[in-house]
Amino acid sequence: MTSRRLLLSLAHPDDESFGSGGLIARYVASGAEVSLICATNGDVGTVKPEMLNGYNSISELRLAELACASAKLGFKHVVRFGYRDSGMMGSETSQHPASLWQAPQEAVTRRVVEVIRDLKPQVVLTFNRYGGYGHPDHIAIQRATVAAFRLAGDPEYKTDGQQPYQPQKLYYTRIPTLMLRMGLWLLRLRREDPRQLGKNKDIDLLKILDNVEPAHARVDIRAYYDAWQEANACHASQLGGGTNQMPLWVRRRLSGSQSFTRVYPEPEYNRVDENDLFQGVRVD
Repeated sequence: MTSRRLLLSLAHPDDESFGSGGLIARYVASGAEVSLICATNGDVGTVKPEMLNGYNSISELRLAELACASAKLGFKHVVRFGYRDSGMMGSETSQHPASLWQAPQEAVTRRVVEVIRDLKPQVVLTFNRYGGYGHPDHIAIQRATVAAFRLAGDPEYKTDGQQPYQPQKLYYTRIPTLMLRMGLWLLRLRREDPRQLGKNKDIDLLKILDNVEPAHARVDIRAYYDAWQEANACHASQLGGGTNQMPLWVRRRLSGSQSFTRVYPEPEYNRVDENDLFQGVRVD
C-alpha cells in the first residue's frame, strides 16, 4: 500500500454527508483512499410515510440512501456494523438491547480495531466527546474509536489473523461555531428556546456550543461544495440539509472550510496549525 488512507468512524447513514461531505470529496479527488464505518442502520430516524414507498423498513431506506451518497463521494470501503439506531439520550429506543448505546463498548471497540488493522488508515476521524450534539450513538462510536486507535497498534491485543497496525493521526469532527452562533441569534430573534430544539425538543444548542473543542486543522473545501450537496441530497428522508433557512450564498461562505480537532499527536497549543489532515503523515 502506498496511498494516503483516511477512515471515518461514524454512527448513522447521513453522518458522512451532512458532517464531512466536502472533506471526503476533496480527499477522494486528490487520490486518497477514504473509507467509512457506519455503525447503525438508522432505524429510528424520522421519515415521512410516503418516503417508505418501495422499502420494507426505515433501515432499508436509510441504507439505500447511504449507498447513493457513498457512490457520489467515492468511498473505497463502507463497513456497516448493523447496530440498531439508539435514538436520542434518555429515549425508550436508547434502552433497546440491539441498539449501539446498549452494546458492550469492548465489543464495538474490537470491531473498529479489526477495521483499522484491515484497511490500515494513516488518519482516523470520528466525533468529539459530546458526539457533536449529544447523540448516544455518536458518543458510543467515538469512545470505541478512540480506544481502538490505541489498541490497533498493541501487539498484545489479539484479533483473528491480523497484525498490529498503528494509525498516525486521530481527529474529531467539529461543528462550526460561527454557524452555531448565527443559529442562536436567529432563535433568539424568533423567541425560541435554544435548549429545546428539534421535533422532540431534545437538542440543546447551548450544550453543543459548550462542548465544541478547539480547532487544530482547517481544510479548504470550497471546490467541493457542489459534490457535498449532491451527497447530502441522497439522504432525502432526512431532508438532505433542506431545512437550512440560510441563503445559499451564506452557506457557501460559511462552509468554505471545515475545521477539526487533533487528538493525536496531541497539539502543543490550541490553535490552527494544519491545512491538511495528512500533514506530516508517512505514506508507506
